[in-house]
Amino acid sequence: MMIRRDILDAIKAGEVDLALRRWATPRVVVGTQMRTAVGVVEVTSVERVLEPTPDDARRSGLTPAALAKALATRPDDPIWRVGLAYAGADPREALRESIPTAEEIAEIDARLARLDKASAYGAWTRETLDLIDLNPTVRAPDLAAQVGRDTADFKKDVRKLKELGLTESLDIGYLLSPRGQAVVDSGLSAPRQRTPRPAGTKLPRIGAPATKALRAAGITTLEQVAALTAAELGALHGVGPIAIDRLREALEAQSLVFAQDDRNA
Repeated sequence: MMIRRDILDAIKAGEVDLALRRWATPRVVVGTQMRTAVGVVEVTSVERVLEPTPDDARRSGLTPAALAKALATRPDDPIWRVGLAYAGADPREALRESIPTAEEIAEIDARLARLDKASAYGAWTRETLDLIDLNPTVRAPDLAAQVGRDTADFKKDVRKLKELGLTESLDIGYLLSPRGQAVVDSGLSAPRQRTPRPAGTKLPRIGAPATKALRAAGITTLEQVAALTAAELGALHGVGPIAIDRLREALEAQSLVFAQDDRNA
């Protein structure tokens, strides 16, 4: 179930608690939990309706006209009113930061072996972990090309590693999580020497063009963002209004503001 980022933000803020969809049959059930860009969103109700009301539109974060337009596709399918609620942070975030014990590493190794055995490609898990470890923040197509794999299949497999808390997806490329680094190091004669992660609060997902622009300017943390004005950030090629809004929201969550906002406060 796809949900726009601005609607996700509104669900997290408690301003939106419905979605309306045209489906031949429901694609979610009560209790379904969806991991999204803002955390876990849970389905609280699913019911078929004949016509949405103005209140349905308001609760879904749309105008009645916008909702009617969204429901204009597949007019022969029934309309389903889906209740939604924010259910907290993605549990994989905490898992990524958790350093596994020797017993946990053995369990992870067994899980990786099963994934390798089930793959038509062959043993890919260690190869992929090593590839990401040695090529952090590199685009998925470029990583896939290095090992002669189809990009879609490669990305699908990386998502399996993400489920185990071993990798982290970025707007551009991937990183091994601390948990993933521990698993990789467990198979080496000595821990791998890596460039330390930047000290500070990591940037939110703001899209590939904006991420690329900030990287080029040497900006990798929210604290660095807070030293600039919104206008200065907007002057960077690739940083548009949506990226500025997401950066502003991330700053506010850390009790920070853009430099110009601070001077005007």
